[in-house]
Amino acid sequence: MSNVHLINHPLVQHKLTLMRRKDASTNTFRRLLNELSSLMAYEVTRDMAMQDVEIETPLETMTAKVIDGKKLVFVSILRAGNGILEGMLSVVPGARVGHVGLYRDPKTLTAVEYYFKMPKDMHERDVVIVDPMLATGNSAIAAVERLKELNPKSIKFVCLLTCPEGVAALQAAHPDVAIYTAAIDRQLNSHGYIVPGLGDAGDRIFGTQ
Repeated sequence: MSNVHLINHPLVQHKLTLMRRKDASTNTFRRLLNELSSLMAYEVTRDMAMQDVEIETPLETMTAKVIDGKKLVFVSILRAGNGILEGMLSVVPGARVGHVGLYRDPKTLTAVEYYFKMPKDMHERDVVIVDPMLATGNSAIAAVERLKELNPKSIKFVCLLTCPEGVAALQAAHPDVAIYTAAIDRQLNSHGYIVPGLGDAGDRIFGTQ
């Protein structure tokens, strides 16, 4: 579990608890996800590369550090990943964005790709894949496999919730990919949902059934 980072900051845990409640409205759920994603972005970007630039303060010229947001790509696993994307971009607005469209086959629970669009020059970039849930791990594994074809400098995976089965599956397939999550719940149920979990993240973000 050394490559799993549990973000247990009190604000993150508080907002996650409010999101779990079944009576949370679509509007409330979406707002909390945006806020929680922004908070998680601080931890996920903690080791981002810095560079020196020369600036002028009101008093003198100095050398100061900045990040190169253009070298970072947030990759959203459609559609639920878009719920995390907005909060991440509020912290790193210069980041590029990629999308992977995957749906889960209801019979086999395997991931089927229907869309893939990435920025140019991925070999120069650090990738952060975002998806609210790491459940069976099938979608995450498929997304990482596709992105590795483009040889990015690094790949991280960010989710709100996961479970021991999801962590084990992603680590077995891609041990080099760090996982960032706000909670590791008890288990998967027979339908491939995380329990106690928070239900279907996509449905709760977009108000669908």
